Amino acid sequence: MAKTRELCKDIRDKIVDPHKAGMGYRTIGKQLGEKATTVGTIIRKWKKFKMRVNLPRSGAPCKISPRGASMIMRKMRDQPRTTRQDLVNDLKRAGTTDSKKTISNTLSRHGLKSCSARKVPLLKPAHVQARLRFANDHLDDPEEEWEVMWSDETKIELFGLNSTCRVWRKKDEYSHRNLKDLDKVCMDEWAKIPAAVCANLVKNYRKRMISVIPNMKF
Repeated sequence: MAKTRELCKDIRDKIVDPHKAGMGYRTIGKQLGEKATTVGTIIRKWKKFKMRVNLPRSGAPCKISPRGASMIMRKMRDQPRTTRQDLVNDLKRAGTTDSKKTISNTLSRHGLKSCSARKVPLLKPAHVQARLRFANDHLDDPEEEWEVMWSDETKIELFGLNSTCRVWRKKDEYSHRNLKDLDKVCMDEWAKIPAAVCANLVKNYRKRMISVIPNMKF
């Protein structure tokens, strides 16, 4: 349980001086209206350190209480894709205002580390069904209209950053990937594909779709 208040130096002197004169803990406590355990703690500290005032604390106290830290860890366990901003908003609704840096320090003390969120699969069953319907609906379209770029394959942002979501995981729950090196390898491999090959893929798209659709088990 956290300490609710500290006794001033005058009261501590009134506790220590009668004890030096031979008065007991309970008698001193009754005279000053303090608990015998509080009187005993102050006297034992005086005997050990020869001081009647508390020593200054080392460092700043934690802004987030143990109860708030438990709430944060419970939220991270139940909803792994929770971000720092989500936690800031939750604490604000609970009556506590903290920054993202404070949230980061709390998560780090509990053994969590920031990492990029894993991408979801590019194609889900709903996407496959939508593609099949699209192919059947446009099977007889002219060849010039077969230059299609699927929205779930490519993400283009004209303004802003195409950033990723940051999440927090235990050190043994994620593996480090160098995304910059992976991006460079993909760009190099894509540059090796001749333009004629891409043009041939578009030209023969209808023929290949006609042969593939009957074999699709949906």
